[in-house]
Amino acid sequence: MFFKKRQDATDISALVECVANFFGMPQQTVNGWFMQDGGQLSLNLPFACASRHQALRDALNNLDGGDKVQIRQNVAFGGDAKRGHRGIRNLLAVASGKGGVGKSTTTVNLALALRREGARVGILDADIYGPSIPLMLGNAGMQPQSSDNRHMQPLQAHGLVANSIGYLVPADDAAVWRGPMASKALQQLLNETLWPQLDYLLIDMPPGTGDIQLTLAQQIPVCGALVVTTPQNIALADAQKAIAMFNKVNVPVLGVLENMSYHQCEQCGHKEFLFAQGGGEQISQQNAVPLLGHIPLDIHIREYTDAGKALIVEKPDSPISQAYAQAARALAMQLYQSGLNRVQAIDIG
Repeated sequence: MFFKKRQDATDISALVECVANFFGMPQQTVNGWFMQDGGQLSLNLPFACASRHQALRDALNNLDGGDKVQIRQNVAFGGDAKRGHRGIRNLLAVASGKGGVGKSTTTVNLALALRREGARVGILDADIYGPSIPLMLGNAGMQPQSSDNRHMQPLQAHGLVANSIGYLVPADDAAVWRGPMASKALQQLLNETLWPQLDYLLIDMPPGTGDIQLTLAQQIPVCGALVVTTPQNIALADAQKAIAMFNKVNVPVLGVLENMSYHQCEQCGHKEFLFAQGGGEQISQQNAVPLLGHIPLDIHIREYTDAGKALIVEKPDSPISQAYAQAARALAMQLYQSGLNRVQAIDIG
């Protein structure tokens, strides 16, 4: 019976090759995404890419049996297989090493873009001294609720869940804390929040390479880090320090995202590189990490962020939204690829 079952199995080699070419991945990796159950063949995509499903469907429909493949999306677990927070499949640090490069804005918009790609997404605001996520999500002034006086419910906005010290400290007050206290606050925000089932939890890091960064790297099982920079040399120097820090504490750097890459005139389409050009490529090549995208300098992102609105939700077809969408898909894929050589957690849910 065993050999007869093998002979009756559908030959999926052409389908595997098609999907491998579509995503630019090895066929050996893609082969594991297919599952055959009787006469039903399904393709389980392990990273967020819902906007690409139809294009993939069109490519498969050109092959024999491709029209019968069911495409599903089930984001894979990342990081240490023995870690806690089993309800969070991937914890991702978004860092810069320097303030003022748009890291928090990038975090929020990547989270929104990942949600549009079909993922369940949350944000942990780890910038204890300068939390800005509540303002950007449009729910500043709200406070997390607790039913047991021990755990907090995350706040919701635009389909995301989030928690931040900004929800707990009055807007006109300051968290004047020493490093160990700030680090403890970060751990409490993560561990005492009742996070729902999430595919990705993006951790908006403060600038620098100090106590909070070390706490996150050593005590919070992040799957990897994204480093945000702008093209000019001053930002690149600090981004390099952030990459060096993550390398020292064995946190994989998934890639670099270049923010404020250029300004494009809405009238004539001319691109002007206000903060130099090629910085993202330079630091990417220097550290052998992918450059995940270029985000233009655009007044609309400032307007929507200051107002706590979601540009990606309200104007998904705008150039800035498309840039974030492309970067989010690249990040999700890179996160998955980074975990292929690690011991994988077993999804029993």
